Amino acid sequence: MTQLPEEDLLFRILRQLDRAPDASQRHTAEAVGVSLGRLNTCLRAVSDAGLVRISERGGPDKRRRFAYSLTSRGAAEKIRLTDRFLARKFAEYDALHAELTGTTSGHVPLKHRTELMKNNLAPIPELYVSYESSLKLKVEAADLTSWDLTPRQICDLELLMNGGFNPLKGFLTEEDYDSVVDTMRLADGSLWPMPITLDVSEKFAESIEIGQDIALRDQEGVILGTMTVTDRWAPDKSKEAEKVFGADDLAHPAVNYLHNHAGKIYLGGPVTGIQQPVHYDFRARRDTPNELRATFRKLGWRRVVAFQTRNPLHRAHQELTFRAAKEAQANLLIHPVVGMTKPGDVDHFTRVRCYEAVLDKYPSSTTTMSLLPLAMRMAGPREAVWHGLIRANHGCTHFIVGRDHAGPGKNSAGEDFYGPYDAQDLFRTHQEEMGIEMVDFKHMVYVQERAQYEPNDEIEDKDNVTILNISGTELRRRLAEGLEIPEWFSFPEVVSELRKTRPPRSQQGFTVFFTGFSGSGKSTIANALMVKLMEMGGRPVTLLDGDIVRKNLSSELGFSKEHRDLNIRRIGYVASEITKNGGIAICAPIAPYQATRRAVREDIEAFGAFVEVHVATTIEECEKRDRKGLYKLAREGKIKEFTGISDPYDVPENPEIRLETEGTDVDNCAHQVVLKLESMGLIAAH
Repeated sequence: MTQLPEEDLLFRILRQLDRAPDASQRHTAEAVGVSLGRLNTCLRAVSDAGLVRISERGGPDKRRRFAYSLTSRGAAEKIRLTDRFLARKFAEYDALHAELTGTTSGHVPLKHRTELMKNNLAPIPELYVSYESSLKLKVEAADLTSWDLTPRQICDLELLMNGGFNPLKGFLTEEDYDSVVDTMRLADGSLWPMPITLDVSEKFAESIEIGQDIALRDQEGVILGTMTVTDRWAPDKSKEAEKVFGADDLAHPAVNYLHNHAGKIYLGGPVTGIQQPVHYDFRARRDTPNELRATFRKLGWRRVVAFQTRNPLHRAHQELTFRAAKEAQANLLIHPVVGMTKPGDVDHFTRVRCYEAVLDKYPSSTTTMSLLPLAMRMAGPREAVWHGLIRANHGCTHFIVGRDHAGPGKNSAGEDFYGPYDAQDLFRTHQEEMGIEMVDFKHMVYVQERAQYEPNDEIEDKDNVTILNISGTELRRRLAEGLEIPEWFSFPEVVSELRKTRPPRSQQGFTVFFTGFSGSGKSTIANALMVKLMEMGGRPVTLLDGDIVRKNLSSELGFSKEHRDLNIRRIGYVASEITKNGGIAICAPIAPYQATRRAVREDIEAFGAFVEVHVATTIEECEKRDRKGLYKLAREGKIKEFTGISDPYDVPENPEIRLETEGTDVDNCAHQVVLKLESMGLIAAH
């Protein structure tokens, strides 16, 4: 194989072929600054190395016999060499600046992060190839093995490609992953607190060779980019949970995702961007980091404070952002997350409508709004640093960090995962290196006598004034029960949008999910409950009984753990659609696995209430009732993987209601569920 040219020449060749792939060899040689013979030698070398694809082209002009295009590997190498070239040129410039002026220029790349990042007006590197190269890569990628990305991976890839995750050039390698987990830094020392990994199934990982290029596609099969797989490993997920999230506790949504949703194998390697994911919603509000920086350049904004939010804006938030902008002497960027947030959060469509409804309450000359397609991890302190780095990439100079920033709520012991100011402390430690300054979140409360919001810790006459506040929990209760939300707390426009999405609970859809052993009485009680709810009227009621679903929805599935999980997830999907559209779904499968029940709960609670009913009939009693003779066959070994005999059942720890059926008739059991639904406000009391 012909030896590759030195880095500078290789960089110039790849850049030129990317910019002008159809130029003649003579023109390319002139642009690169080498002889025609030297260019031909170099082209053979880069072709042998798999960086450039050479194809014959018809036509009368023999000087344009060949067409050149960068492969995905060549595009990734060009991005790497661009960074090295820029770093060297900055160093040369700084040396010249020092020779002429006796001072440094302030633009020398630091070990961890370049000073250029602190200039919020300068463009930052992206991973996209040129439009011409992207057209050729799409054709080339048709022959590559494809991985269909999950929603979280699509969010990660978008921010990798557009520079939002700069300095990352792809999904983390094993060395970078280990370093990030242990030290919050990449292997080269750059600050980066969050593992950004491509998790895949074991089956897919086994089909991939190290060094292979794969196509990364969205869930519709549209190609977004390619990746050269340099690393493949099985991570220690418990260690990742402990180090990154502070505890290996499934009550943490990211830890639950890690163990129960993410693939078992991680792939790492550089990414080549072909095109952005397609978003059909709020397109005018979506800006890449460089688009935002261009906006700030145009407006002359040198100081910009970002407000991170995954909740609707209320009056306290408005006052907080006003004060933050004034304190930082900066313009305001409202930068809400519209990727994945915490299960149970208000959907981003509703939230963005709420933001737009109150945007005119802000001065248009000093405030703008842009949407961030980030998949949050709810990692508290590490997440705050991560958010700061992302906002610095988007051109912000200041960032508001809240009390318990990106906290996921309570752990399994009922305590907060993180201390209220842990995030602020960690951010403060690293803010100089990040190139973005923290503005402390003030806890704003309403002082009735003065009819204004003030920081709680700055009110000196607390004993003489009336302090009002409504917590998030109280707001959700008032929405659920259709109670008044005072105008001092929120804007009427915001409340109106929230009421559209969150009507009173008695008007929402919901799911009642029975779980228990075979023969425990689930189906019988579920039927009785269905009749009682249909008697009340008002909402359509659908029964998704285990046997009925098996016959009509999952007839091809067996009874392995994988197939049982798939069956329950199908039931959950149908129930979530019923719930979303205002109906009542009653499900009665065995559903033996806690992780699967939790996944179904999360799917349904995005649209309405999930009521888990554990029919706690003992296995002995179920065997006595064994009308179908299934337990007898299972004891004889004729039925494999039978719940309670040869396969485990995870007893629900905290169901909404637990029914003891022995010695209790069906009507009474169903009535207990009705009373529970009434107490939860899901049906009107009679």
